[in-house]
Amino acid sequence: MKDRDFKVRALGEIAIRCRDKKAMTKFYDEVIGLEHLAGDVDDRVTFFKIAEGFGGHTSVLALFHPDEITGTDTSEHQLPQTGAGSSLHHIALSLPYEEQQAVMDWYEQIGQDYRVQLFDWIGWRGIFTRDPDGNTVELVAYDPEWTAT
Repeated sequence: MKDRDFKVRALGEIAIRCRDKKAMTKFYDEVIGLEHLAGDVDDRVTFFKIAEGFGGHTSVLALFHPDEITGTDTSEHQLPQTGAGSSLHHIALSLPYEEQQAVMDWYEQIGQDYRVQLFDWIGWRGIFTRDPDGNTVELVAYDPEWTAT
């Protein structure tokens, strides 16, 4: 068998079909603070920059109007499953550990529900919330003072 001659280097894109694209766009802009990128396709797709990315491809979050994948008119029974009924478990976005307190302070200020979870086995701390469609969004950081036990 021939060796695999490639290695994935980064996440290129997270693409979500939204139940409520307007509310989702506002959440990722105003609550999470992602940078809105130019290049929206009418109001069918909105792009947010996550990070610089790799090899010239910016890491992005793309929010799609729910009928853009199938190209059909959306009716209630065609709306995407979200929350616990979705195959998407959660989205994790990284930031420095030192900024996590600012996240919690921000969420408190704007009344955004959240929970904190420590991952002692690897030294991560995640701050979890939900977007307007019910998807779990984690802002995760490595604790620089963590030591393996």
